[in-house]
Amino acid sequence: MKNYYVNTKAQSNGDHEVHTEDCSYLPSTANQKSLGKFSNCKDAVTEAKKTYTQSNGCKTCCPDCHTN
Repeated sequence: MKNYYVNTKAQSNGDHEVHTEDCSYLPSTANQKSLGKFSNCKDAVTEAKKTYTQSNGCKTCCPDCHTN
């Protein structure tokens, strides 16, 4: 299981990206909210959507949960 984080700063399209703890695109600590430990990105994105309804998986670390 990995720790997942959501970027509190929205992308230009309004998405709040979900990242794993070891992602090279993990935002700075000032711009991240911990979602907890999950065994997959789907559960992490579901958790992120409780705060940010427009959440999406990072295409680098969560490709199975990334939508265009």
